[in-house]
Amino acid sequence: MVTHPFHPLCGRELPVLFERRTRQGLWFVCEVDGKQRATLRQEWTDRGVPAADQRLAAEGLTALRAVIDAMTAHCSSDHRVGE
Repeated sequence: MVTHPFHPLCGRELPVLFERRTRQGLWFVCEVDGKQRATLRQEWTDRGVPAADQRLAAEGLTALRAVIDAMTAHCSSDHRVGE
């Protein structure tokens, strides 16, 4: 069953044709209405960790970006040659 709250097939039970494991994780190739195939991350199904019901707020994403920028600047300065 597709459980990701923002996926267009959310709530649908789809037959799994086969699984594909990649560096990004486990994916299921499913059949949709006997005509099409959909590839779904394990996390987007009832076989994965349940998806959160809420999206991140803009303030939280802005704060996260500031942390990442600070870490990137710090790491870049640590690896300069000749300093």
